Amino acid sequence: MRPAALDALAEHRAWLSARLDEAARSGEFADPRIGPERFARKLSLTLNAAADADAILARAQADLDRVSEEIAELAAQIAGSAQPGQVRQVLDRLAQDVPDDTNILEFCRDALTAQTAFVTDHQLLSVYDDPVELIVMPEIDRGVAVAYCDSPGPLESTPQPTFIAVSPTPADWTPERVASFYREYNRHMVHNLMVHEAMPGHYLQLQHSRRFSGSDTAIRAALRSGSFTEGWAVYTEELMASHGYPGEGDPRAVRMQQLKMQLRTTINAILDARVHAHGMTEAEAMALMTGRGYQEEGEAAGKWRRALITSAQLSTYYVGYSEISDLARELRAAGPGQPEQEIHDRMLAHGSPPVRLLRTLVTS
Repeated sequence: MRPAALDALAEHRAWLSARLDEAARSGEFADPRIGPERFARKLSLTLNAAADADAILARAQADLDRVSEEIAELAAQIAGSAQPGQVRQVLDRLAQDVPDDTNILEFCRDALTAQTAFVTDHQLLSVYDDPVELIVMPEIDRGVAVAYCDSPGPLESTPQPTFIAVSPTPADWTPERVASFYREYNRHMVHNLMVHEAMPGHYLQLQHSRRFSGSDTAIRAALRSGSFTEGWAVYTEELMASHGYPGEGDPRAVRMQQLKMQLRTTINAILDARVHAHGMTEAEAMALMTGRGYQEEGEAAGKWRRALITSAQLSTYYVGYSEISDLARELRAAGPGQPEQEIHDRMLAHGSPPVRLLRTLVTS
């Protein structure tokens, strides 16, 4: 069986190489956009749902306006009055408080410790003590995301370490570009990033998922829904901020970064659809990200590249967050006074299924 699999991989690689050579000669892959029909089909497959790409885009554009209003109101509270350009001014002030390549891992470890204590003290979810290690991201994995959560294999029967990998800045970057990167990933934003990747985001959610047991446990463990796992992680950013997680001492600073990240998540879905299905140009995308999204130029340039080389994946964060938020709201309404820990534990008690299936499991 193994030799046959290796032969099949070699054959497929040869086929891809031949196709690449043909495409280079013909210019077939000059534009990586997959077009509206393929994008709609791929989005439905990625989300494991009968997704309406146009409806998702319309909701994202409406949410972009809503979150823009929220971050403007918070910036006015922090500054003491409402003025034009105030969101940028407040974010620029927060962006002066930065880590660097020499201390970023230690800072992330301290943030994880603080977040674990906060989740426990506020009884937001059940917390387990599975091993976790923060590591420098291997070079082969760099270039797509600045951090990721690498959980143990889905069928591991004993606790194994989860790795939270954080990428340093590339050695060939100029000092100006490094400074831009850490303005984007300032200390307040890194707290939000660790909420997403670790506590109570991916790391904790996958600990709950590993403990699910049922007649289809192996299949349920092996087949995780990307929109569920990413949606949960984005939902927890809002959850922590809404409960006053202090980060570096000021919950409003954490909330500003969480709202900025929510703008980014929403814009990700807009980019995904408009690039592949509506012909969005690089100039339009950069203006949207650096303008409405308040992103640093380096962050926006990296996201443009990611939007071109991927399709449907950037939508999973926004769609998953919307589905998870809607479900949590329904559960709270159905059981007024129910403890948050009980609601969230119920949502995480069934592995990592698509939210449309989870809704059936927790409401039936």
